[in-house]
Amino acid sequence: MKKRNIVVLGAGESGVGAAILAQKQGFDVFVSDNGKINNKYKNVLSHYKIDFEEETHSIERILNANEIIKSPGIPDIIPLILAIRKKGISIISEIEFAGRYTDAFIVGITGSNGKTTTASLIYHILKREGKKVGLAGNIGQSFAKQVAENDHEYYVLELSSFQMDGMFQFKAGIAILLNITPDHLDRYDNSFENYADSKFRIIQNQTNNDAFIFCQDDEVIKQKIIEHKINAKTYPFSIKTIIEKEGAFIKNNNIEININSNIFTMTLEELALQGKHNTYNTMAAGIASKLIGVRKETIKKCLTDFQNVEHRLEFVASISNVEFINDSKATNVNSTWYALESMQSKVIWIAGGADKGNDYNVLKDLVKEKVEAIICLGTNNTELHKAFGGLVETIVDTNSAADAVNAAYSMANNGDIVLLSPACASFDLFDNYEERGMKFKDAVNSL
Repeated sequence: MKKRNIVVLGAGESGVGAAILAQKQGFDVFVSDNGKINNKYKNVLSHYKIDFEEETHSIERILNANEIIKSPGIPDIIPLILAIRKKGISIISEIEFAGRYTDAFIVGITGSNGKTTTASLIYHILKREGKKVGLAGNIGQSFAKQVAENDHEYYVLELSSFQMDGMFQFKAGIAILLNITPDHLDRYDNSFENYADSKFRIIQNQTNNDAFIFCQDDEVIKQKIIEHKINAKTYPFSIKTIIEKEGAFIKNNNIEININSNIFTMTLEELALQGKHNTYNTMAAGIASKLIGVRKETIKKCLTDFQNVEHRLEFVASISNVEFINDSKATNVNSTWYALESMQSKVIWIAGGADKGNDYNVLKDLVKEKVEAIICLGTNNTELHKAFGGLVETIVDTNSAADAVNAAYSMANNGDIVLLSPACASFDLFDNYEERGMKFKDAVNSL
């Protein structure tokens, strides 16, 4: 019998993981990356004797594939993808592919903001409970690689809309939708509707044996729930209203999680993660953990001792009573809104980068209330000056993390917070938000 050909486009974490799993499942695998492949991944491909190419695409060989596994970062409108579609070759994501080869219970988390924190928190809880669990998707080690090398009983998957666009038969036993705010609209024909519908792919293929956990305070989600058929059992969470049925809410300064009339309660002060946005994340994680059957003591312990993820409101240092916070993962306006909203002192705000057509109006009230000065970190800071020039007395331009940190430190008063929360992508000065965050931390530690 002739071997089926699989071509993997993109040789990052997800692509290389998909290639390993495809080879293990007996496929003839070829990996093609139009850019330079990181040496770490080249070594892995060579170790597994997987054929690959970099800085080019062998079109004829790619178009001979039975199926294509595409990296989520590759846009759907480039000529190569259009040619593949024209030939009728199936294009899927690594998540869809890996899902075929595991019987694990899957918790899928999506939303414009809070995915990483919520996924990490659920993983922390399940791990503490002694479950054999993997963390994957937009975070951690490739889902496909874990399925290939060390399959788990549970997976907690952080899912971006790009990943879900390539998912068709995949199903989450528990699907979590945190929020929907404008982001990545350039990939969705500048249509917020299209982007929102993409987020709702998290519920596809669910049955009445599955669970859908969602934020009832999000107006977009509330509207879209009316438009979509929900087969799963629903569990809303809210900080604004009491949830009468099963779900989570705030009452008398306590979080209450009600699953099957079994109430779990914790005071807001006890939570490791503070701020409204983190209360939402905690509620979603708590509901999911209760549905899986984790003991109350484990959930409570984990919600009090959880350390937030790197580059997301990460405490870096306190120097001469000035606190430095790394929120480099805030690549959109809404993430930065959450960061500013949670600050309890005056802020020197480091912002900027590759602007994705941001509307900064939503930040203006918070900036007026909390921000003393803005340090722009980017190659073109025009939009930041335009948006906040009349609101903040001092706005300066920098083009390195070290310059930004030094400028912020020189302006900070006793008790101030220097907050890196860019509201923009990092690609003008850095390879990714991780590099931006690391350089910020290095600069702080060099003060």
